[in-house]
Amino acid sequence: MERVHRHPVAEMLDLHFLPFCIFLGGLGFVCVAFVSAWCQHWRGGFALDGSTKMFNWHPVLMVTGMVVLYGAAALVYRLPPAWRGPKFPWKVLHGALALAAFLLAVLGLVAVFRFHNNHGTPNMYSLHSWVGLATVLLFSCQWVAGFSAFLLPWAPAWLRALYKPVHVFFGSTILMLSLASCVSGINEKLFFSLKNGTTEYKLLPAEAVFANMLGLLILLFGVLVLGALARPSWKRPDADSPDSRQPLLTAER
Repeated sequence: MERVHRHPVAEMLDLHFLPFCIFLGGLGFVCVAFVSAWCQHWRGGFALDGSTKMFNWHPVLMVTGMVVLYGAAALVYRLPPAWRGPKFPWKVLHGALALAAFLLAVLGLVAVFRFHNNHGTPNMYSLHSWVGLATVLLFSCQWVAGFSAFLLPWAPAWLRALYKPVHVFFGSTILMLSLASCVSGINEKLFFSLKNGTTEYKLLPAEAVFANMLGLLILLFGVLVLGALARPSWKRPDADSPDSRQPLLTAER
């Protein structure tokens, strides 16, 4: 077979997936560590009593679930071991990570709604809350539709093939909406928290610098995940094979 010679620049830019994956995993850990440190150091820590400390679970659970775990679920099929053999274990892993992300998001919503109700604060009045709730609702529909199409045996092959690009599209859309929700939520929390504090937000106190850095790290993580999903050389070679459209319950294990 004749070897295809690529341009040196293309060779240089052809990143290896494993180092990228390690870096992305470390970045995801840093995002969770940053949001936890912000809530612990500047916002008073965590509790389950409906107080401000209970609200602090909201950003931690949302970043962990809707950004980091969701990003990991999106990249499962980019792992080289997933390119060989049956897709059953990788489909299970993909679905399990997505389900874990959804459960954390639900707990995050419970934390913020309980905090609002205990303090007489209206729910769903800001753009952040609208985008955030819409993201979680869309995610729930995405998971149910994916479970029904790719796990249960009653979906015909033509329907699974037709729905697959829709599933992929909304997967990336949900991640982008999650990033928008997190960044707007960080900004909103800073405005409310520093409005009556010793140093206003416009004077850029240490908390504002730290939280702004958190927002940038979250955006970087999301952009890298979207970039990995769009990279042709990291896609599973047999993405359109019959096995990829076979329901899990009838798949070869």
